[in-house]
Amino acid sequence: MSLCQFLRSMLMVAMGGAVGSAMRYLTSKAIQDWFPNAFPYGTFTVNLLGCLVIGFLYGLVDRNTLCDSSLKLLLITGFCGGFTTFSTFSNESLSLVQQGNLLYAVLYVGGSVCLGMVMVLIGMKLSA
Repeated sequence: MSLCQFLRSMLMVAMGGAVGSAMRYLTSKAIQDWFPNAFPYGTFTVNLLGCLVIGFLYGLVDRNTLCDSSLKLLLITGFCGGFTTFSTFSNESLSLVQQGNLLYAVLYVGGSVCLGMVMVLIGMKLSA
């Protein structure tokens, strides 16, 4: 990959990520303001919407409807990555199940959630 192609790819990811991050904030805030509660409805909604969007986009990729690499970087890696990494996590988990790698799927899901919480706790302790 040439430097020019690399920079173009980075720009696509950055632009999509910026829009996705802004949309995550706006969507999450609107939902949480609408349903003020201890349950994180905003994040919950964003994660589910992100899964819907990444599933739709990967469906287009599978049918060769979305085959432009710059557009994939913009929408899937950038926008969905900025909107929520949970969508990528869910897509990868489902792919492991569909490939028959149930053990890897369970290890990935369980390990990501459990170890992720442990790492957050460690990070909080380190900052104290």
